[in-house]
Amino acid sequence: MTQTNTLLGIPSNYRQLSTLDLAFVGDGVYDLLCREWLLKAGSSPVKKLHREKTELVNCQAQARLLKVLWPLLTEEEQGVALRGRNAHVGHVPKNASTADYHGATALEALFGWLYLAGEIHRVQELFGLAVRAGASE
Repeated sequence: MTQTNTLLGIPSNYRQLSTLDLAFVGDGVYDLLCREWLLKAGSSPVKKLHREKTELVNCQAQARLLKVLWPLLTEEEQGVALRGRNAHVGHVPKNASTADYHGATALEALFGWLYLAGEIHRVQELFGLAVRAGASE
């Protein structure tokens, strides 16, 4: 097993986890990054923060960001994202298209994989690119 640079320092053989396990972790990683980024602007009412976070952490936004990041990903990162996009999910939320849901799962799997690999700087880099891309829309 490989020791990773995660918050808990838990040894994890992340390469053997299912894509949906990676997406489960990546969902939390991406959500936390969005929350921290929103607080960089300063204190706001929690209701406003939640609304702004929801605009960033939803299927449509995440699928759109995957498209922006795609050409910047390494071949291995693209492979992880493809596995995430092709994962067999149990259901698709009624407010999301199937394509967007699979795109969001791909982005989350990528962020989960990078996090568990201890590639925190790469997570920060990709998130920074995603935020800048979102700001330029």
